[in-house]
Amino acid sequence: MNCTPIKLAVIVFLFSIFSVNAQIQALFNNKTQIRNMNERWELDTTSVRGTFLITPYKPIYVIPLRWSSSPNEQPISVNEGPDYVVPDGVNYNNIEAKFQLSFKTKILQSIFWGHGDLWVGYTQVSHWQIYNDALSRPFREINYEPEVILNVPVKLNILGFKTRMVGVAFNHESNGKSNPYSRSWNRIIFHAGFERNNWSVYVRPWFVLRAKKDDNPDISSYIGRGDMNVIYTKNGNILSLTGSYNFNFNSKANGGASFSWSYPIKNNLKGFLQVAHGYGESMIDYNHLQTSVGVGVSLIEWF
Repeated sequence: MNCTPIKLAVIVFLFSIFSVNAQIQALFNNKTQIRNMNERWELDTTSVRGTFLITPYKPIYVIPLRWSSSPNEQPISVNEGPDYVVPDGVNYNNIEAKFQLSFKTKILQSIFWGHGDLWVGYTQVSHWQIYNDALSRPFREINYEPEVILNVPVKLNILGFKTRMVGVAFNHESNGKSNPYSRSWNRIIFHAGFERNNWSVYVRPWFVLRAKKDDNPDISSYIGRGDMNVIYTKNGNILSLTGSYNFNFNSKANGGASFSWSYPIKNNLKGFLQVAHGYGESMIDYNHLQTSVGVGVSLIEWF
């Protein structure tokens, strides 16, 4: 069998998809499938599963084909000095692979007089130049996002929506690189979750904790100072729209939007379409404007 490097890379990648899917299916069996916000965050006594059980957090997906209108071949930083001078641009392909893994576990239950839970979450997003043989198929960018989350169930009605939870999180996100490519930020993120029929809404304002040595001090001006995630479910289809905004109501108003659609294929395996536009699809792209379209599969979704 004559197998070129590009064919071999695609075979390995597709094999990894089904390997990950098998592991996810084993980890999240029918007893731990998430149906709604209440079950996802164990908001009442009927959904409590105890501490130190790994459960889904954000969607888990694999996108073998992601197209970008403008690959970020020469990242720039607002900082000045020799540490932030980027060498000549890299010839990236505008088609690459992308995948996301995301888990959480509860470490303390019924704290603060029985009204709150403490969680630890981890999300990792990888951008892989798998089709770029000239550069030996490198991982262009990997973002690591650990966080500690305090979540409190509530029962309030606001404009027809039921408020299910509120909370606050300490969030760190970085790409693990050295200068001039290093990007990171620490945030305090407040959140609230709402539901109504087939609709779910997560609202998250945040503020950035400044560091003495900040690789990207203007990151909020591009990615934003908060986001909103609106999710609609119907007949196994899940439509999700996330938008972020910097709340600069002038010519420097920036942010980003990402739309995804997952549709049933078999059991928990879903087809997955993701379309994004704006800033901040990855940390290295925080101040880089682009449009991207990706097609793949979703293994764990919002619900």
